[in-house]
Amino acid sequence: MGTTSLTARQVMDRSASLMNDTARVTYTYTAQLPYLNMAFDELQEAFELNNIPVTNETSAVITVPIGTIVIGPVDGIGASSAPNYPSDLVEIQGLYERLAGSNEPFVPMTQREFLPHAIDNLATEALQYWIFQNQRIELIGALTAREVKIDYIKKVFSDAIAESSVIGVINARGFLYYRTAALCAQFIAENKTRADELNNFAQIAMDKVIGIGVKGKQSIMTRRRPFMSAYKRRSFT
Repeated sequence: MGTTSLTARQVMDRSASLMNDTARVTYTYTAQLPYLNMAFDELQEAFELNNIPVTNETSAVITVPIGTIVIGPVDGIGASSAPNYPSDLVEIQGLYERLAGSNEPFVPMTQREFLPHAIDNLATEALQYWIFQNQRIELIGALTAREVKIDYIKKVFSDAIAESSVIGVINARGFLYYRTAALCAQFIAENKTRADELNNFAQIAMDKVIGIGVKGKQSIMTRRRPFMSAYKRRSFT
């Protein structure tokens, strides 16, 4: 049965056993933690690359005041004051808007490589378009306050997994056991032969995790917009 209660300690216990050190005399939690975090980084990137369902998220409603042209990160490159997009955002899948304070349905916004120059510095009734540039969502300001939702790929794991951390992801255990042990074999024991063997098992486990995630998405039908539907939306070239 799948479980989301797997802990970092459990992973490291199995990893130590794979190194014939079940008592963790050499492969203590402290010794293993840097390598466990590296394994998590690899797993995170694989999940993001393959858009495994566990990475899918929808933001809470973001209120965009009249004339606002940026939704930025809270900190780092492109940081700005509110409104901000979620701190765990990795890649945007879509933006949706409606009039702030209304019960209107959210309607999809159109992603462009560049904002249409035909309406440079001219606010429109709705936001309509968005681009992602300089780590910021850039907009044409609207004449009305808008509510925006973002569908996005999120970062699943913490930047620093601690000994007591709960993993919280189904089906990740096999890869984490083998890859953590392989890194320990490579860089603590300096045993390349053991590391290569463990990496083979880690790759098999990763293939299974990705395969299960991709298979689960195959039953989802994607409704594509009809070719002629663009006439319903004003367009600028």
